[in-house]
Amino acid sequence: MTIWQAIILAIVEGITEFLPISSTGHMIIVSAIMNLHYNDFTKVFEINIQFGAILSVIVLYYKNFFQDIKFYLKLFVAFLPAAIAGFMLGKYIDQLLESVPVVAFSLLIGGVFLLFIDKIFNNPTKENIEIPYTKAFVIGLFQCIALIPGISRSAASIIGGMSQGLNRKQAAEFSFFLAVPTMFAASAYKLLKSYKSIDTQHVYLLLIGNAVAFIVAMLAIKFFINYLSRYGFKLFGYYRITLGLLLLILLALKVNLQVL
Repeated sequence: MTIWQAIILAIVEGITEFLPISSTGHMIIVSAIMNLHYNDFTKVFEINIQFGAILSVIVLYYKNFFQDIKFYLKLFVAFLPAAIAGFMLGKYIDQLLESVPVVAFSLLIGGVFLLFIDKIFNNPTKENIEIPYTKAFVIGLFQCIALIPGISRSAASIIGGMSQGLNRKQAAEFSFFLAVPTMFAASAYKLLKSYKSIDTQHVYLLLIGNAVAFIVAMLAIKFFINYLSRYGFKLFGYYRITLGLLLLILLALKVNLQVL
């Protein structure tokens, strides 16, 4: 992996991590386009640069992290389902991470759903509601769907929040908070498993990647919250459908999109 490839992947991560369009799916696609060899470090890099995205949430919403213990307990309850599912299905998830067809179908199906989400979960109230432990757990169950590449952790958890009566803004912000333990656990676990294979050059690439992801993610979060509050999900739905169909067409034409 070159420095420029690392920067491009970090930009993609920063833009897509908190938007409902699947960061993992986009990095798989971009890696394929760049003909980036999918070795152990590439997988570590794509997951580890989530640390930068996590930091952007903490910086932007630092006041929310100075709440009472209930805030953290609710995040833990919401985090548990994906943590358990990820631990049990880790090998299968790693296999799916190399599949462009899986990403294409996931983008397409998720995009169709996003076109109708505002009507399905019509929550016009602008007031934030209390999130009890039961609602937090249900949101966590929705997040498990995002273990499939291309689904989008952000989309799954936001939809989960709206299904529990949260408005779009509150659902998105809870999704951001939930990303902190979820992404931290995934990144730390992958790094712990593979740290022996990381050399000095790899550390340099990881530092650059996390710095770029941090800056870009901060801008993406601000854009997303403002846009979502005003206009909803349709634009993201159309984008996902367009990208999913384009990938399927390219695959049907036997254009090589497989990471070598």
